[in-house]
Amino acid sequence: MPLPHLLDFPATGSDALGHLIIAEGGQLPFPVKRVYWTADVPTTKVAGNHAHHALEQLIVAVHGTIELLVETPDRQRHTFRLDQPTQGLYVPPLCWREIRFGPGAVLMCLASIEYDEADYIRDYGQFARLVSG
Repeated sequence: MPLPHLLDFPATGSDALGHLIIAEGGQLPFPVKRVYWTADVPTTKVAGNHAHHALEQLIVAVHGTIELLVETPDRQRHTFRLDQPTQGLYVPPLCWREIRFGPGAVLMCLASIEYDEADYIRDYGQFARLVSG
């Protein structure tokens, strides 16, 4: 199983005119079935707090700073800081995630499947039992 990892996306443009950031085709680790974004999360809130059975995600901080704690099925914890819209975090299935938003941060997520509540693991104890076998 792949580990969570950062992906860099090319940007074209200039400081004077702005930049276009491109994520397409072979750059992405999966075909995208859903896109959503999250904004206005209080900085005191820890968001996420779940894993997915099958869903793969690519998470981008399109504005501001987002910090993620990702626990993999082998119980290793990885911390990532997203603060550039030219970088995204790939999160494979069966990874627990906790997300902290900086002031004004906007998170965009590209997802491998459409929304399915049955795919969510919202209880950390259930996640721990599932990945421990």
